[in-house]
Amino acid sequence: DVVETQEHYKSRWRSIWVMYLTMFLSSVGFSIVIMSVWPYLQKIDPTADASFLGWIIASYSIGQMVASPLFGLWSNYRPRREPLVVSTAISVAANCLYAYVHVPHSHNKYYMLTARALVGFGAGNVAVVRSYIAGATSLTERTSAMANTSACQAVGFILGPVFQTCFTLIGEEGVTWKVLCLQLNMYTTPVLFGALLGVINIILIFAIFREHRVDDLGRQCKSVNSEGEGSGGVDQDAEGNVDHVAVVAINVLFFVILFVFAVFETIATPLTMDMYSWTRKQAVFYNGIILSVIGIESVIVFMVVKTLSKKTGERAILHGGLLLVLVGFFILLPWGKKLPNIQWQEIKNNSIPRTVPTEMVMPLWSWEEMQLPSNHTEPVGCPVTQSWCLNTPMIYLAQYISSDILIGLGYPVCNVMSYTLYSKILGPKPQGVYMGWLTASGSGARILGPVFVSQVYTHLGPRWAFSLICGVVVASLLLLEIVYKRLIAFSVRYGRMQE
Repeated sequence: DVVETQEHYKSRWRSIWVMYLTMFLSSVGFSIVIMSVWPYLQKIDPTADASFLGWIIASYSIGQMVASPLFGLWSNYRPRREPLVVSTAISVAANCLYAYVHVPHSHNKYYMLTARALVGFGAGNVAVVRSYIAGATSLTERTSAMANTSACQAVGFILGPVFQTCFTLIGEEGVTWKVLCLQLNMYTTPVLFGALLGVINIILIFAIFREHRVDDLGRQCKSVNSEGEGSGGVDQDAEGNVDHVAVVAINVLFFVILFVFAVFETIATPLTMDMYSWTRKQAVFYNGIILSVIGIESVIVFMVVKTLSKKTGERAILHGGLLLVLVGFFILLPWGKKLPNIQWQEIKNNSIPRTVPTEMVMPLWSWEEMQLPSNHTEPVGCPVTQSWCLNTPMIYLAQYISSDILIGLGYPVCNVMSYTLYSKILGPKPQGVYMGWLTASGSGARILGPVFVSQVYTHLGPRWAFSLICGVVVASLLLLEIVYKRLIAFSVRYGRMQE
């Protein structure tokens, strides 16, 4: 066995820190423009509608879903520096393209769609990052490293909109650099800042990142990616087959976890507008605050689970995280007798569906509840075109806040434990492709979550939407129970280590 030297240890952790930065920048690339996409799209191409905006938002996840297995496969056979540099360079180029989507005279919306899809494609390097960290840490280091990785990702999602807010001070017009046909304004400066961060990331990958690999006990191993960078060592622990039942189970669980969180994120604005008669501005502002608090809560949870997992084990914590998510969505089920306010404009236009007799509807609300409040310039309340508004009790604000807190606790726990268990199950085998599929399943969940919300919530209401989510989480808990004993580290499975 090759004993790790102090210099090797320092070099290994410097490389892992570069991977943390890469994960942070990947999430910043997604979130730094998310609040400004719609107004920028309307400005550059008036033909674009809200449905096209949905495609632009989804294009990031589609790009990532396609790229993750490809970059993962690449990293299994070649030095990881190659896919990392290429993917980051694609993101840099895509951000530059986004800054120039105003230049063409037509089809601007398609250029924006292409730019966001390419940014997502570049973010496929998440699979490479996770596989490297899995291979460069021992079992005792793994949970902590995976938690740090997820924390960096969460901080990126939090700080992206903060950067965007700072750049709004430049204004819509900003400064035009005619020589380069470049407009520096509140829409383009964030992506150019993201491109600059990407260039810095590439420099750090060349300057600091080195290939390292250790086995589950922390002993140095020879890496197929090293090309002379790594140390000798014999990988005698690679013999044995991966438990593919456990691998598929974690992929399914991870899909469910990201699916329910995508539903939670997507439904926040329409739900609060329908239930509490919030305006668009109020819904964006208040939910922005709530999501920011949840983001901070998640970072704290990431730090806590590192210590907690050493006492209870990853499987028990994953079980507890899923239970928290289940309770969070169960609390959101409508109960009581009070109905939400009906959107005044719809009643004024007599557009109550004919299937519901008017005499059955009118006594449910007082006249005051159907008036347009003097301080509102837009219709507020639950639109009567959603027929469930007429007979579904409202979800109280206390329910909503309680649910936010519980889901904000459960999601990060499930996220970290899924990645940690997955990497431990795979063991010393090259993990690039496997991590690519896990990332792809998460991207697919982020695509399908908003589709689920737009269909089930709009047509059937919160009672059906949240009941179905609860059913999905219960099914995932049953799956976890079935495969519970199989979710063990590769080395433990083959008797090379004790659990």
